[in-house]
Amino acid sequence: MIPEPKCSKRNCVHYIGVLQPDGTELTERVVCKAFPKKIPTQIAYGNDKHLTTRPGDNGIQYERKKDGE
Repeated sequence: MIPEPKCSKRNCVHYIGVLQPDGTELTERVVCKAFPKKIPTQIAYGNDKHLTTRPGDNGIQYERKKDGE
């Protein structure tokens, strides 16, 4: 099981969760609307809050959930 990414802890509205494409922990990865294949490590677990456009982010950046979302 992989640790909870910072983007989840930051309450990003675009965060989707952990996927297991083959149903095992071997292929686990964290995904979001910006990075549907895999969130880059520096965004998921580093200090990059993804406040500006990055290659491959589909034009989507960090956006905090509003209360009640």
